[in-house]
Amino acid sequence: MTEPTQFPQATDPKMGFNTYAERLNGRAAMIGFIIAIAIEFVTHKGLLAWLGLIDIS
Repeated sequence: MTEPTQFPQATDPKMGFNTYAERLNGRAAMIGFIIAIAIEFVTHKGLLAWLGLIDIS
């Protein structure tokens, strides 16, 4: 079997699903999750109750 002599010079796309965008999205989700837990710990309410979207009287 012969091996190719040239290989494609592909670059990562600037938009869409690429490794940088997925890494950034994952980090933002982790930060948001930690902030939601901190809000629940400090206020003793869930995030939706803290935002005023539900009433837990």
